[in-house]
Amino acid sequence: ASPKDSYLRWERILEAAKATGAQAIHPGYGFLSENEEFAQACADAGLVFIGPPPSAIRAMGLKAASKQLMEKAGVPLVPGYHGADQDPQLLQREADRIGYPVLIKASAGGGGKGMRLVERSEDFAAALASCQREAINSFGDDAVLVEKYVLRPRHIEIQVFGDTQGNCVYLFERDCSVQRRHQKVLEESPAPGMTPALRQKMGEAAVAAAQAVNYVGAGTVEFIVEQPGGYDQPEAMKFYFMEMNTRLQVEHPVTEAITGEDLVDWQLRVASGLPLPKRQDELRITGHAIEARICAENPDNGFLPATGTLHVYRKPDCASFHVGDVRVDDGVREGDAISPFYDSMIAKLIVHGDTREQALARLDAALAETRIVGLATNVQFLRQVIASDAFATAKLDTALIEREKTR
Repeated sequence: ASPKDSYLRWERILEAAKATGAQAIHPGYGFLSENEEFAQACADAGLVFIGPPPSAIRAMGLKAASKQLMEKAGVPLVPGYHGADQDPQLLQREADRIGYPVLIKASAGGGGKGMRLVERSEDFAAALASCQREAINSFGDDAVLVEKYVLRPRHIEIQVFGDTQGNCVYLFERDCSVQRRHQKVLEESPAPGMTPALRQKMGEAAVAAAQAVNYVGAGTVEFIVEQPGGYDQPEAMKFYFMEMNTRLQVEHPVTEAITGEDLVDWQLRVASGLPLPKRQDELRITGHAIEARICAENPDNGFLPATGTLHVYRKPDCASFHVGDVRVDDGVREGDAISPFYDSMIAKLIVHGDTREQALARLDAALAETRIVGLATNVQFLRQVIASDAFATAKLDTALIEREKTR
């Protein structure tokens, strides 16, 4: 059924928890994972919500409010307007002051909804009205913020973890620049070209962001990274806070692969009141990991989601790789139907190698062994992307897919 008639009926989840004697609820990484009301309802029912406190979800839930909070914490922000006054004429003046191109973003938004790129002042009013309509339909809130549009941007996020004793660490970064419709397709760690100095700066900024809201559990601080010197000058990169996801991310396995840590195990320990298993100086990066999101969608038709039955669903033979080199996370079996109600992701394919080049070769080999019949998927498209010169040579930014489509 539709989400509102199924997964979002959290009172049924609480009933199931009570009936089975469960002590805690893990919300996954969708639907209820960032729902402040559900987190509070768990607490009220005497259940542990395996995630941050409701106050942290609330503080980071609205983009404009969270950016004001980050500014106070000294976390770098993209130049922009994040104020409460939503008068269209004021928003237009602020956009003109920032300078074009600008990005209009729904304050309560996510998943690429309620977002418009504006390249000229005369186009601003129409784009604002369109963005607000989508925002009110998707989130019930038409408040927006206006920000400088960063040219050649990379999307790099930092995995953070806090405990109830006040400790907080960062488990390095993930590059999530390869996107379509503002949604991630490929994620990797560590980020290509990342310097040790920039990694430390971004990690410390992410920890400061988490500590500003007394964060507990797994979270991801997302940054937009500017490349003013081009792809070949990583030392010139500048980073700006974008948002914080107050949950475990879909792409957390790449962090697990390079650190050797089980982040869900960490979540359970922290939820039990235990301290973090490791200090910052005990965490290390080993090798390179990449995750590909295998989705039911048609890349040749604007990545429109596809529905149908998985008549054939063959995963790569992980036994043909070394143990730990290839991992498949999924929630479907052969014969299952893919409905129109939920996200189009069928599975996550994660590979690890000693180097990025080795990880890329393993990813291509694993995708080649993936067989899905019954509906359109992006498997072949993923192989094309990772074989492209831009991706293979790590010339990454969020427009990579759009550029490659036109070649």
